[in-house]
Amino acid sequence: MTPPDLSLPNDVETLKAMVLAMAEKAARADALESEVADLKARNADADARIARLSQILKAFDRARFGRRSEKLGSANDEQQAFVFEEIETGIAAIKAQVSKGRAQADGKRASRRRKGFAPHLERIETVIEPQELAEHAGKQKVLIGEDVSERLDVVPAKFRVIVTRRPKYAFKNADGVIQAPAPAHIIEGGIPTEALLAQIAVAKYADGLPLYRQEAIYARDHVELDRQLMAQWMGKLGFELEIMADYIFSEVKKAGRVFADETTLPTLAPGSGSTKTAYLWAYARDDRTFGRRGPPMVAYRFEDSRAGECVVRHLNGYRGILQVDGYAAYNKLARSDRGNDGVTLAGCWSHCRRKFYELHVAGSSEVATATVERMATLWQVEKTVRGQSPDARVAARQQASAAIVADLFDFWQQTLRRISGKSKLAEVIRYAVSRRAIFERFLTDGRIELDSNIVERAIRPQTITRKNSLFAGSDGGGRTWATIATLLQTAKMNNVDPFAWLALTLQRIANGWPSSEIDALMPWNHAA
Repeated sequence: MTPPDLSLPNDVETLKAMVLAMAEKAARADALESEVADLKARNADADARIARLSQILKAFDRARFGRRSEKLGSANDEQQAFVFEEIETGIAAIKAQVSKGRAQADGKRASRRRKGFAPHLERIETVIEPQELAEHAGKQKVLIGEDVSERLDVVPAKFRVIVTRRPKYAFKNADGVIQAPAPAHIIEGGIPTEALLAQIAVAKYADGLPLYRQEAIYARDHVELDRQLMAQWMGKLGFELEIMADYIFSEVKKAGRVFADETTLPTLAPGSGSTKTAYLWAYARDDRTFGRRGPPMVAYRFEDSRAGECVVRHLNGYRGILQVDGYAAYNKLARSDRGNDGVTLAGCWSHCRRKFYELHVAGSSEVATATVERMATLWQVEKTVRGQSPDARVAARQQASAAIVADLFDFWQQTLRRISGKSKLAEVIRYAVSRRAIFERFLTDGRIELDSNIVERAIRPQTITRKNSLFAGSDGGGRTWATIATLLQTAKMNNVDPFAWLALTLQRIANGWPSSEIDALMPWNHAA
């Protein structure tokens, strides 16, 4: 092998310099190799972490959006949402760390597909012209195209002061003074506009932001709004809006089918400083699921009790279908001694399934697992008939669901004969079997849903607000809560911006809107 032809200098100093340069080059190469190895290790670690987080995320995806037999039983929606947020944040942070090095290496940014922003959003265009360089002098530019990108921006909400001047005029050589009347407001002689009242109400009763948190947020803008003062404003709003909430409840009770549910609402016990447990009852109507076009709505009622007398009083005179969970208080409306005055009760399969699912996830019952798997088919059938006429729904259910339901009850009856009557499984099966009539009712009446999720979705925002607020304050605060929440949740159910609707409605009420035209004020009649 012929050695490479190297011409080395004869000068010793020059030779030393060459050797030092070669040593430095070798050192840089070693450092570069070490850096590359370190980056590879970090990338491998990042990929592994991303894979683990992605696996967890997929599991939670199945829990939220998968088949009902895969749903989580222990975590509620808020807990799941928190987990999703934290996992997504962790994955994004790792990807940002990895992609930063890659971007520095190739100088390019990976393209991302992005759906366009809503057309109603304001567009503020900025044109960035290329820099004029010396070599461009004397040349004529010809536009051959352009790159357009969009980024979402926000202008934080800010306070402003509305100054209203009403000049007074007198007449020369005549008696009398004229002046325009002061504009009407919900809070006469107070400082808030109707828009501010709507903002506070929506933040508290629709978005779960209690007044003490709003007080701190507004203080950052150097606006002092005492929570006690805001609470007084909300009390006034509750009084003014009560007639509208009552109207919504009357419309709910005109439906052939109503959903009912209840949740706790802690309040302060007078004079003791401690809390007591009160209740928020919810009654929802949504006829769109069986082909009707009426607007969806929900009405809340505040009570200091969960006794059956409450629901009897609320639904006095109602003769339709009442779809509920398994709470025994609703049975008072359907007692045999009430004759034709009784309502028709329909059960909630989701509530029943939940009891079996708890045993399934605990791994303590193959019967529970088999039950959950069989029930999943019922919801698959419901997806195909949602929005169809009652007759069409009944026909599909008789064809596909009736046999499943019959097999389930036979399966449960056979299981009861061979297990201990004191077991948890026996208790759950007895719960289902004893309510067979109300569970099977959806098979013969197309207006009935498989579950009562419509009212559960309507009551869930109130549980979030309750957690953030700790307690409702008092019985009066609870009634105000029920009134305002009725209107705001109904607006959301109709895809109406609750703030825009409430601000306009308060202005109309302040200006003397006639009570005979109350239907025109309803959220479902609001024109965006």
